[in-house]
Amino acid sequence: MALNARRARQLREAVAPLLLADEHVELTSLAGVGSVSIGRQALAAAAVGILSAGTVMATVAPQPLYIVLTNQRVLFFDGNRGKKPGRLVLNLPRAYVTAGGSKKAFFGLHYVTHLSVAGQEQGLKVSFPVQHLGDGPRFVAAFPVTR
Repeated sequence: MALNARRARQLREAVAPLLLADEHVELTSLAGVGSVSIGRQALAAAAVGILSAGTVMATVAPQPLYIVLTNQRVLFFDGNRGKKPGRLVLNLPRAYVTAGGSKKAFFGLHYVTHLSVAGQEQGLKVSFPVQHLGDGPRFVAAFPVTR
């Protein structure tokens, strides 16, 4: 399921002033970007468990970001916890991005891929949740495959 019409319109309005000549939007979506270490997850769960005497559980998740894929760039906007798109967080030239390690994860409820940027040592993990699962393969298909 893609973004709802209102959110997609807000995202297109946010990106409109940033578009270059002959640039157009090909895909909009919401995904978790980045990764959270096992240690950080355990620390958060332990701290909340102790403070709440075991009555509350906590989880730590990657930062949700809106993704706008254009014919020239990949733009990431602050996800604001699923609300109106926020500020531009990351702007990558599409020609320098490749995708690899794509798969369904967590019992098929997430579609995960790793983006590699030419000249950068560390990649970027992008995880599409179940609500936007169909956007994952379409997003990955727009890039060359990392070997």
